[in-house]
Amino acid sequence: MRAFIYQRALSVEAAAQAAASNPEAKFIAGGTNLLDLMKLEIETPTHLIDVNGLGLDKIEPTSEGGLRIGALVRNTDLAAHETVRRDYALLSRALVAGASGQLRNKATTAGNLLQRTRCPYFYDPNQPCNKRQPGSGCSAIGGFTRQHAVVGTSDACIATHPSDMAIAMRALDAVVETVKADGSQRSIPIADLHRLPGNTPHIETVLERGEFITGVILPPPIGGRHIYRKVRDRASYAFALVSVGAVIQSDGTGRVAVGGVAHKPWRVEAAETELPKGARAAAGVLLADARPTEQNRFKVNLVERTLAAVISEARG
Repeated sequence: MRAFIYQRALSVEAAAQAAASNPEAKFIAGGTNLLDLMKLEIETPTHLIDVNGLGLDKIEPTSEGGLRIGALVRNTDLAAHETVRRDYALLSRALVAGASGQLRNKATTAGNLLQRTRCPYFYDPNQPCNKRQPGSGCSAIGGFTRQHAVVGTSDACIATHPSDMAIAMRALDAVVETVKADGSQRSIPIADLHRLPGNTPHIETVLERGEFITGVILPPPIGGRHIYRKVRDRASYAFALVSVGAVIQSDGTGRVAVGGVAHKPWRVEAAETELPKGARAAAGVLLADARPTEQNRFKVNLVERTLAAVISEARG
């Protein structure tokens, strides 16, 4: 591990300013992803800004009837929160499906949203990777692609976004709150937070340098059956081949977001109007622009089958 400066931030504004002043700076809270990447020298920050002391670990109701989740709320606490389990069960179930209990005890809400891909070529410094070294090429294209994206891909990257929590947040129409280095604040719909790879897959979100996530707002509960189904190679401690997060109403309408298939949590609102017709109709719209490889073509069928299981469960 390389040497770095360690700083404990005393305020959100100070943290944002410190990160903005040094392009090699990184925020650290739980560190469940960043520390692994530092050990492999995939991430080599010269300045770590510890944000654990900023008091952003509360879950509070909003005046609009929703819920505000602080950026530093641990995944375990969020999944176990009474209001989340009752009114946003999709989120609770997605969190429990991710990682191990030990990791959930440390991982934070903001860190979960910003975790980086688990593409094996990204994790191998001996392989070209446009996310790790822009312009070097994508080893996954033409390589072993069983785990990779089938939709929203580009000629520069076919990696997937790994977060389970983000899938639930996308289906629930969450909004991410941030503070910039100049002290200004903004609210970013989660649909707009993550970017598709295009020609710049190393730029993974719309956040500016130094911009700091302070919390996530969930709108008022929408009711319905909340279901998160994750298909993976082993029963636990594995990232999704395909995951489906859905809220299904009694009339068959609802919301659906899919994981394991794209560079960002994948939701196509037009597909949701097809839900009453069944999984095949909805999946056809969800993956209308799919560009699978021979090795991951099965994901197209797996999305349909997983969605069918979710719809069946919702109907009892």
